[in-house]
Parts: sequence; C-alpha cells; structure tokens
Amino acid sequence: MTNPIALLIGWVFDLIFGDPQRLPHPIVWFGKAIAFCEHKLNKGTHRMLKGAVTAVSLIVSVFIVTWLIRYSILHLPSSILHLFDAVIIFYCLAGTTLIREVREVFLALDRSLEAGRAQVGRIVGRDTSELSAQEVRTAALETLAENLSDGVIAPLFWLAILGVPGMLAYKMVNTLDSMVGYKTERYKDFGCWAAHIDDIANYIPARLTALLMIIASMKMKLFGFVWRNGRNHASPNSGYPEAALAGILNCRFGGPHYYFGELFDKPYIGENDRELTTGDMKKAVRINRTAEVMMVVLVALCIWVCQ
Repeated sequence: MTNPIALLIGWVFDLIFGDPQRLPHPIVWFGKAIAFCEHKLNKGTHRMLKGAVTAVSLIVSVFIVTWLIRYSILHLPSSILHLFDAVIIFYCLAGTTLIREVREVFLALDRSLEAGRAQVGRIVGRDTSELSAQEVRTAALETLAENLSDGVIAPLFWLAILGVPGMLAYKMVNTLDSMVGYKTERYKDFGCWAAHIDDIANYIPARLTALLMIIASMKMKLFGFVWRNGRNHASPNSGYPEAALAGILNCRFGGPHYYFGELFDKPYIGENDRELTTGDMKKAVRINRTAEVMMVVLVALCIWVCQ
C-alpha cells in the first residue's frame, strides 16, 4: 500500500501541471504496445482469442512489472518509494488536462464553429466535422463527465484496492478500451475482451462518480434521475456520470453519433434539449473538482486506516 503523502503529492502535481507533455509518459508506451499487438495480431482467424490474450497479457504485465519495481526499492530509504508512487499517481490522474481541454473547446467556439469542432476533436472519438455548436458543447461536457470516472475516480479507486500496481494496470485497461474497444468491423472481435474488462473495472467507479457528483451538487433528488437515465447508454458505465451531470445542468446528452464512419444510435440522457452555455461548463468543472477532492480525501483516509 502506498503512503497518503505520496497520493497527495501526485494529486497536487496533476492539479498544477496536468499531463506532462515533454516527459516520457507510460500511457504513451501503453498505446504503442497496444498498437503493435493490434497490427500484428488483428488479422486472419481467432481474432477474439488473440485479442483476449493481448489484453490479459498487457494488463497482467503492467501489474507485475510495477510490483517488481516497487519491491526492488523497498530496501532503499522510504522517501524513494514514496517518490516513485507519487510520480506514478501523477501520471495516472487525468483531471486537470481534460478540464483545460474542455475550457478550450468553449473558448474556440467563441472564435468560430470550425475552431470548436477542431478543438473538441482532440478529446472525443466521434466524427466532429458536421457537429453544430450545441453538439460540440454537448460532446465536451459528456467527455468531461466520463473522464471524471475514467481519468480520476477509477484510478483512485483501484489505488485504494490494489495499490500503485493496480492503479497503473487500470490505466492499461482503460487505454486498451479507448484504442480497440469499439464495435466496429475492425475491432469488434479483437477488442471484445478489452471492452468487457474495462466494463468490469469501471462498474463500481462509474456509479461512485455519479454519487460524488450528486453530493457535490447537493441535489439529492437526482438519485432517481440518474438511476433511470444512467442505463440509457451503449456503455454499462458511462451513462451514470453523464446522467449525473445532465441532471445537475438540467440538459440532454446522448443521441446518434458517427464513430470511424459508422453511425451509432445512442439513446438520449435527459429530456431538456436547451442551449448549453459557458456558464454550464464552469458549473460542470466546479462539480468535477469538488467530486475529485472528495475522492482524494476518501482514498487518503482509506490508505491511512489500512496502514
């Protein structure tokens, strides 16, 4: 188990710096490993089996390697281990960068629709070339809610459960899903296991995220809204944080979108199809940050009690 101080240092680093653009990043390495395996194995027969072996092997390898590194430095001064943990936690958290990107989407829309489409294309997988201004804002806020779960709450959850090796292994799970976990012709077989593993890994964190968002908004009456609308999503998990934010903002998310040239008819989350504003973005960011702080405190207390 890591030290609460290491958690706080890693979180503060993310709060200040966001993703380090000029430093080697393990998620980039994960992406290269996944792309290499997909290029070599996603062909011919038995694609689902090859995808399963790839996903499980990469996830387990990340856990074991991280555990071995931590074990190898246990005999060194404890500050070295705490520093290692803090750096990994810093790399695994993705709250600040996504918030910056979402803010940039709204600023870009103030300049032009094309600028907004280009900016939101940096953070979503859907085709953005034909999106309206309202759809650009909606896409940004949906991603903000989903990223709170995938990029903050879930990594912290797995840190509390399996320590730093589990946290980093979760990032491999999430990276696999983001790269190959699609139901397109190319990925539906090879990425099947990656998608299902991601569903399992995010089942509790997604619902915990929605709970924290509701508490942060102090709108307890939204529990029923989230329960009804959280299931209105192709993903068994993403709908819950999105439903929480839709309820908090009293707006509508979801609907049909193009991914890799294929139309996916997603159900709507919420009913009020009103125009979203910069004020909504600021409120969503405030809710995200409050939920994030609550989760950091909870995990720090959990680590402290377990030591």
